[in-house]
Amino acid sequence: MSRVDVAIVGTGPNGLAAGVTMARAGLRVELYEAAGQLGGGLRSKPLFDDEVVHDICSAVHPMAAASRFFREFDLSSRGVELLHPEVSYAHPLDDGRAGLAHRDLDTTCALLGPDGERWRRLMRPLLEHSEGVVDLILSGQRGIPKDLVAPLLLAGRTLAHGTALARGRFATEEANSLLTGVAAHAVGKLPSLASGVVALLLGHLAHGTGWPLPRGGSVRIAEAMVADITAHGGVLHTDREIVDLRELADAKVVLLDTSPDGFARIAGSRLSDRYARRLAAFRYGPAAAKVDFLVSDPIPWANPGVGKAGTVHLGGTQAEMFRQESLTAKGIASDEPFVLLVDPTVADPDRARPGKRPVWAYAHVPNGDTRDPVATVRARIERYAPGFTDTVIAERGISATQYEAYNPNYVGGDISSGAMTLSQSLLRPTPRLDPYRTPLPRVYLCSASTPPGPSVHGMSGHLAALSALRREFGVRTPPSLAPHARRTANPPAAPAH
Repeated sequence: MSRVDVAIVGTGPNGLAAGVTMARAGLRVELYEAAGQLGGGLRSKPLFDDEVVHDICSAVHPMAAASRFFREFDLSSRGVELLHPEVSYAHPLDDGRAGLAHRDLDTTCALLGPDGERWRRLMRPLLEHSEGVVDLILSGQRGIPKDLVAPLLLAGRTLAHGTALARGRFATEEANSLLTGVAAHAVGKLPSLASGVVALLLGHLAHGTGWPLPRGGSVRIAEAMVADITAHGGVLHTDREIVDLRELADAKVVLLDTSPDGFARIAGSRLSDRYARRLAAFRYGPAAAKVDFLVSDPIPWANPGVGKAGTVHLGGTQAEMFRQESLTAKGIASDEPFVLLVDPTVADPDRARPGKRPVWAYAHVPNGDTRDPVATVRARIERYAPGFTDTVIAERGISATQYEAYNPNYVGGDISSGAMTLSQSLLRPTPRLDPYRTPLPRVYLCSASTPPGPSVHGMSGHLAALSALRREFGVRTPPSLAPHARRTANPPAAPAH
């Protein structure tokens, strides 16, 4: 048997995206997964009832609807249906008030009253240049953007919404909290420039390609990618942990969908002391602690409009979120953390069974937090949905440290695979002209710890694969990712050892 051209460690969305890209280029690809199920953050499975599927990590996928990799991969043509709730996301407040981000921008603006036109002026230009905005943010941040208007739109808006200027930017608490809840997806200090970029990216997509949920669960995305890899000759191994790079000595090129810590462990003494110190200096951010609920009835939100949202942010007022997220980033625990909740059956009613519905939620907590989050998250939901506790049939909590045990890329429970500061967003994991290439010959990083960072977009894996194709195989034309495109007839020449 001939040698493997490319070995990929880890089958999260980026490892799978790298596998798709390499296999499409006509190379012999093998992927290795330490867990028993492929997909990393895209895993779904029953937890309390054999007929009710829960998403274990990610649940809502705005990037899968918007990123260049998935635009070309075309999930819908592969049988993956992305379902859109009427309200992309909601932010309930006390006294039954709520901010509602409808997918329809005009409806959202009408509901925001005196802030409607200001919201429109913020979002409309971004929507008109949405592809350019998305491609700029979800890039390796090393080239000139195709849409030169996109960085200009982002620059001023980021300063306005990612600095102290963001405080009370809108006239109503509904609008202020609505955007700040999106900024909190950066999982770090608020406000910050990084959180401002996140707010603009996800905020405008809520009115564009949306915040969809895959019918049947996140695993459907992973299944489509796995099917494409195997259709193009790739081989995937589960329950196969790679603990030393020497195990992959027969591979001509290695791509690692791992954290910097994971890379350092399996590379060992092969890394220079200087580079090892740089990896050790990579900072991880606050963590997520997750709770899965099986409930008997729809969530009894005080504001009925919140029940139309697939995603709900539970963080209180803008001032409360600024304070709480900044404390969490400093490692200070709280009984009132920011909570992100997903109600899958709002968009995908087939996920429910009579008297049984899945609810997905996580709280932002300090890195390495060991507390069981169930009671805290339940109380946060109860604040805005009195009577929720009475609907709970079963519940399961995963602390931040348990999340790392489940997925080693989540160091200390950091689901962003590295603190999302502005500098570390651009220079992940160390300052290098090519952020995917490592000092080790023919070894590349392709995880969310490289640009453009976290979320299910596949771009870190895709860009790392393109870098390796250019440098190691002389391939400068990216392979087609389209569903019916054929595998490259003549595989590229392999590098000499």
